[in-house]
Amino acid sequence: MKKSIGPELAKKYEHLQAILQDLGSVAVAFSSGVDSTFLVKVAHDVLGEKAVAFTAASDFVPQRDVEEAATFTADEGIEFHRVPFPILMVPHVRENPSDRCYYCKYALFSHMKELAEQHGLACVVDGSNLDDDGDYRPGHRALRELGIVSPLHQAGLHKQDIRDLSHMLGLPTWDKPSFACLASRFPYGTELTPAGLARVNQAEEFLMARGFRQLRVRAYGDQARIELLPEDIPRMLSRDLREETAAFFRRIGFLYTSLDLRGYRTGSMNEALASH
Repeated sequence: MKKSIGPELAKKYEHLQAILQDLGSVAVAFSSGVDSTFLVKVAHDVLGEKAVAFTAASDFVPQRDVEEAATFTADEGIEFHRVPFPILMVPHVRENPSDRCYYCKYALFSHMKELAEQHGLACVVDGSNLDDDGDYRPGHRALRELGIVSPLHQAGLHKQDIRDLSHMLGLPTWDKPSFACLASRFPYGTELTPAGLARVNQAEEFLMARGFRQLRVRAYGDQARIELLPEDIPRMLSRDLREETAAFFRRIGFLYTSLDLRGYRTGSMNEALASH
């Protein structure tokens, strides 16, 4: 059943539509996550063929996300472009400094701006919302410098608003777990490599295949730290699953596997920055 919304949220939704209408034409940076799926849907509803989806394909993005983006846009009749991007070739990104996200976003969105211009589109839009203001996000500086438009943020939408509106629209992503790029699984200063990123992705795919939805596998060399929702921790502690997980993680290169008793939380790698 589709969810109904109250008058305040309906007003924000109308504001979002007006913002997109005023933009005239947009290239949507589409990751297939909750926010960008909602944004590309509304942009297409408002602008039709003047809303085009661009999805980055890089070592930071699981292949399943690219495939989901292609499937969704095909079902909705939205023009879709897969954008191969050699992110580890961007200066400073491989070294993974604390402001890695700035260099990554600046390079990627600069490329997307060029693609938007080639397609005659007025601007690039992304799915940032008000909840993104609450964490350390150096990538936002790159978006500001490049003039990337964040319509969800401008419309005053929070994450839960986006989920509620997605539910109203019947989008399959309305309750999709949040997943940041794979680079966020490594401590700052750890070199990022295709093999390391792929190993983390394998580990998370393993856990998702066993029914865990919201999770992270943080990598510290040959050690893995699993973050799960607190209510999922008891199941992971069952003997069979615990042993199966440890064996699989060891097989893909993690000699040691631990479970974070604090549970899943966004930006946990930024906690080390706050302690300095």
